[in-house]
Amino acid sequence: MSVRPKYKTKERKTVQACLETLPGVHVTAGELYEKLKQEGISVGQTTVYRRLESLVDEGIVNKYFVDDNSPACLAYIGGDGRKGPDECFHCKCEKCGRLIHLYCDELSGIASHLFSEHHFKMNPMRTVFYGVCEDCLRAEENPKRKSGD
Repeated sequence: MSVRPKYKTKERKTVQACLETLPGVHVTAGELYEKLKQEGISVGQTTVYRRLESLVDEGIVNKYFVDDNSPACLAYIGGDGRKGPDECFHCKCEKCGRLIHLYCDELSGIASHLFSEHHFKMNPMRTVFYGVCEDCLRAEENPKRKSGD
């Protein structure tokens, strides 16, 4: 059985180029499609989804699932095919919904501890900590300061 070659179509290059402008940013396929549309680039939504899946398969884009109710998030990790650090965690703000990509050696220790002490291998790429982000905390504090004056 032969393996089909990966063609670098115009649409694939367009989708990848758009992702390259968003290093370290999580986007959904729908958000990426909207960004392309806003930039006046005519690419079909189905094409965007297909090209993204190809980029995931090639290791150029990472795909994250935060929960069962949210669409998958995608992040550009580079054209050299590296998979990126295995110790990637996520924090999701319960106020604004922001998803934060977190690489933290301290949290990597939790994964090691769970494995060595509890014989449980967690998947950091699917681990999400829920709480309130810095921006939302600051927004909560500002009205309190004004009312206390």
